[in-house]
Amino acid sequence: TAPHILIAEDEPRIAAFVEKGLTANGFAVTVVGDGVAAYDYAVTGGFDLLVLDIGLPGMDGFEVLRKLRSDRCTIPV
Repeated sequence: TAPHILIAEDEPRIAAFVEKGLTANGFAVTVVGDGVAAYDYAVTGGFDLLVLDIGLPGMDGFEVLRKLRSDRCTIPV
């Protein structure tokens, strides 16, 4: 199966551009628009990579990454 990439990006045009490029290259893509959702999706273990924006609403990218690592989630970011 195709690698599944989680994109955390709150700017719809950027998210759509990245999603389109990755999908066109055979990746399965899920897009979320805030830090809380990024964390919630990432900890499921269903993703091979997290593309993480820094300036996210709710929880910024640095907070998301700190929380993922403190919870021993080793998803590549």
